[in-house]
Amino acid sequence: MHVFVTGASGYIGGTVAVRLLRAGHHVSGLTRDPAKARQLTRLGIEPVVGSLDDADLLAARARRADAVVNAADSDHRAAVETLIAALAGSGKALIHTSGSSTVGIGTEGEASEAIHDEDVLDPGSAWEPDHPVRAARVAIDRLVLGAAEREVRSAVLCDSLIYGQGRGPGRDSVLIAALVRQARAGGVVRHVGPGRNIWSTVHVDDVADLYLLALEKTPPGAFYFVENGEESFGTIAEAIARSLGLPGPRPWDPDAPDNVWDPQFARHALGSNSRVRARRARDLLGWDPRHRSITNWILRELR
Repeated sequence: MHVFVTGASGYIGGTVAVRLLRAGHHVSGLTRDPAKARQLTRLGIEPVVGSLDDADLLAARARRADAVVNAADSDHRAAVETLIAALAGSGKALIHTSGSSTVGIGTEGEASEAIHDEDVLDPGSAWEPDHPVRAARVAIDRLVLGAAEREVRSAVLCDSLIYGQGRGPGRDSVLIAALVRQARAGGVVRHVGPGRNIWSTVHVDDVADLYLLALEKTPPGAFYFVENGEESFGTIAEAIARSLGLPGPRPWDPDAPDNVWDPQFARHALGSNSRVRARRARDLLGWDPRHRSITNWILRELR
């Protein structure tokens, strides 16, 4: 297939693009940065320089391709509307990237027992997110799922906390990178509150494998959580401290002079719980992820 990937110079999109190349597909990739376009060329990806705001470019590239992976921005509704309109009636695949912060429960570092299954977005579900930002993202997810009624083979992959080194130009996971930046800036590893909050996790290589399977096999209108294990932020921070040879972990002080976290990001992301189960990917697509332990990866590979 010829697959058009938005966000091809990013962490998820770049890794997915490289995985598709390895599977024998032709990949064209959207990037805003001409310098990163040259990196894509060196990897064997056909670069497309532009942004999600370039509606005419997005539509033309989507129509030219056999399938589209949207991995640039989970919250850009206009781009999703453009892609759906371009693909309507074609039966082509549209794989949209979301994130499991949509089901996040902010607890400022305390644990939650709540675990979410994929039926949260099934028709007739009464579940709704508890924050306006999350609600806007879920509305986009539902828009993508509804594209199945317009003859688009649409699917939403809702990724949990991703770890591992990216295979494209983007190398670092957002949440792990945030923890590491704070640790290096302050000289001590921190977590929010007591650090007992838990996130489901998944290795970026396993994520890329699932995108490939979804392109090949997903039925239209399917929603998938993407996870293979879970861990508390306190345990993750402890592994980071050991790997970097820094003191900690210690509770986060929002008033500390060396704090590099935005308080809202810290409380609603690093201090929240997001526990999900990826049953459909295994049952419907035969996904068999290989990596299970984020702490093992941190201790082996994070430096």
